[in-house]
Amino acid sequence: MSLNRRNFIGAGALAAGAGLAMGASGVASAAVSSKTFNWKMTNAYAPGSPFYVQGPGSPTDFCKRVEEMSGGRLKIQHFAAGELIPALEGFDAVASGMVEMNAANAFFWAGKIPAAQFFTAVPFGMNTQGMNAWLYNGGGLKLWEELYAPHGLVPMPMGNTGTQMTGWFRQPLENVDSLKGLKMRIAGLAGKVYSELGVAVRLLPGGEIFPALERGVIDAAEFVGPYQDRRMGLHKAAKNYYTTGWHEPTNVTELIINQQAWDSLPADLQAIVRFCAQACNVDSWSWCDAVNAEAMQDLVNNQGVIARPLPDDIIKRLHEVTRDTLSSMATSDPATKKIYEHFFAFRKQYVSWASVGEKAFMEIGMGES
Repeated sequence: MSLNRRNFIGAGALAAGAGLAMGASGVASAAVSSKTFNWKMTNAYAPGSPFYVQGPGSPTDFCKRVEEMSGGRLKIQHFAAGELIPALEGFDAVASGMVEMNAANAFFWAGKIPAAQFFTAVPFGMNTQGMNAWLYNGGGLKLWEELYAPHGLVPMPMGNTGTQMTGWFRQPLENVDSLKGLKMRIAGLAGKVYSELGVAVRLLPGGEIFPALERGVIDAAEFVGPYQDRRMGLHKAAKNYYTTGWHEPTNVTELIINQQAWDSLPADLQAIVRFCAQACNVDSWSWCDAVNAEAMQDLVNNQGVIARPLPDDIIKRLHEVTRDTLSSMATSDPATKKIYEHFFAFRKQYVSWASVGEKAFMEIGMGES
């Protein structure tokens, strides 16, 4: 009896100890789960900008979704360009830990990381469906994360405009020679291509595009698409609107997060951030397609805009120069070479399917009904 009693007491002590340990673990777990985080997000775009700042799938919408899904455990205060830092200083602000997040486009950091441009838009690259396929399921996001890791940043897509327009031109384009000497506002890899064709490239923030085009400081400008361009009044400064966006067949909004801040989040909050970013990527794209359809009709039917595709010889030459420009970039930087090869290998595979699926449907199934 005494032995059994001792065994019983010993077992009880062990159980009690285990219970205390489990209780302590539960308390610690509860403490972690109830911890709140207050972050700041800066933005490359001006206050009130549709898509880029506010509206469905925008950065402010993202912040709201995260707070709601986390039950208030992660609150993100949003600052548009100029409200906390200048427009294009978000990369450094997040890398330094001054703020936890920034919303922009990866091609803004081309001066720091040339390969970053592949994660916004690639001329004659892939449409939004293809880009999302590459990022989420083709290894693109992993490459993006590897590229930014040395800078202490975690990147992910958070929005997309879909296919953009070639842009607004004060005078119609007749042929390749029409581009020589043209002063044009354009960003990203396309600027390098246009430069090779004699275009004087200007990178102007959104708010400066209309006055520059209206006064003739520039001869042409590209921004986004019908809705955003109409809102800026670009149709009042130029009437020749060219399609389609060879230079930006897609355009990814980038969310970057400070690595240390990211690591401080529990797994469930990290999952919420990723889920909300992915949801905004889809929602913003859907919103753009909806509003662009109405705006395009209005511009052509009511605003005197002449919308037409680029002349064939211009498109052919743009193809040639783009191929040479991207190939040259790939030879100058190992990181760019790796991403360039991966992107175009995936593109080849994706196009083989898109030609059978999407392209065939666009040709026979998307006519007037």
